[in-house]
Amino acid sequence: MTRDLFILKLHDIEAIKFGNFTLKSGLKSPFYFDLRDMISYPEILNGIVDLIVERIKDIDFDYITGIPYTALPIATLIADITDKPLIYVRKEEKAYGTKNNIIGKFSKGGKCLIIDDLITTGESIIETAEIFKKEGIKVSDVAVIIERSYDARNKLKEIGFNLHSIIQLDEALEILKSYNRISNQQVSDIKKFTRSMTEGNIFGKNFENKLTKKLKEIIALKQSNLVLSLDVDNQNDFFKILDKTAEHIVMLKTHIDTLNDFDDKFITLLHYYSKKYNFLIFEDRKFADIGNTVKNQYRQGVFKISEWADFVTVHAIPGEGILHGLFKGIENRACFLLAKMSSKGNLMNETYSRKVFEMGENNSELVSGYIGHAESKTELRKLKNKIPNGQLLLMPGVKLQKGNDDAGQQYTTVEEAIEGGADCIIVGRGIIESENPGETAKEYKQKAWELYKKL
Repeated sequence: MTRDLFILKLHDIEAIKFGNFTLKSGLKSPFYFDLRDMISYPEILNGIVDLIVERIKDIDFDYITGIPYTALPIATLIADITDKPLIYVRKEEKAYGTKNNIIGKFSKGGKCLIIDDLITTGESIIETAEIFKKEGIKVSDVAVIIERSYDARNKLKEIGFNLHSIIQLDEALEILKSYNRISNQQVSDIKKFTRSMTEGNIFGKNFENKLTKKLKEIIALKQSNLVLSLDVDNQNDFFKILDKTAEHIVMLKTHIDTLNDFDDKFITLLHYYSKKYNFLIFEDRKFADIGNTVKNQYRQGVFKISEWADFVTVHAIPGEGILHGLFKGIENRACFLLAKMSSKGNLMNETYSRKVFEMGENNSELVSGYIGHAESKTELRKLKNKIPNGQLLLMPGVKLQKGNDDAGQQYTTVEEAIEGGADCIIVGRGIIESENPGETAKEYKQKAWELYKKL
């Protein structure tokens, strides 16, 4: 089957559609690809398999995999033709028995070729490659049917992957135009739309809310991206440290329930410092319950967090309802979602993190960004690339020296955090346990800001 015939067949079965389609981002797209039904048409399926086999004939690999679900039957047929073992990643992580998340027999050090149907951001490909890497399998080549992104190829190349596509979007459009399936105006509209899908700019939309803008203004004004985590058990120590550090920070992260002597005067004084030194207040409450429960936890009780904290932290485990329970009817409040924690052995895997970003994207008026940790700037950059444009990445567990403590907390250096893409660094014990918290905060601020300006 020729590429021309393949594209025409896809159009015939409505795997390629043109019109007005609402995407998950809420924007209107002039086209839509859905290749899932292709596997029900033997002529088309066999045709694309032949095209892929021809495309990959000079690639060196030991195993082949397909990303579920559409690419998996395609990879199965290619494995049979090329006489290469098929392996694949489970769609859901296995937590029982052998806990093997890769199906099939393989040896560490082997090279795997990844097959996918479409590529836009490359996120699913990167996640699959990361899982293989953890099991000792190398990935350097990726083959896709349709390359519909203008930046995914370069994005993959930057992290060591070679992209091999059967056909690019522009080529598919020209084929369809030449056979009078679409008009010149449709081609122009589609090209204009897809070129807006640049790295970090999902479908051209900015997911920045009002409170995020305010934080960014403070960052620019104070030339700082330092968040102080001030966890002490009494007001005297709290304000003694804050008095020395407040001029250097853009946000103060609190754990209000750790104070042994909390009273209303504390909130009054906290607001005084916030206004005097121009920083926002971030209560690290980590809400994680059903909507009605978190509504009461947030607004009622002893602390009445909704009345004084600009931001809170939220777990995505309960689903989107937790956001509506927290913020419905409340203005000028937002949250940071926990995307990846810094504690050793935490259960936030790649699939979970991806769901967190989707939840934040769908509720951008309530979500300013994400708390995310990685052990290296390369891993952090991968995390950063998944975050919708306009939303922020806050990096916890940052110190001047890399290391960990006896409670499983892993620390990353300022350099790794900023160069990896963190918009703000969260520093706690590195400052509050130092002999001179003010000077140490200044050191963190200056070091992080100098690195930030070079990016």
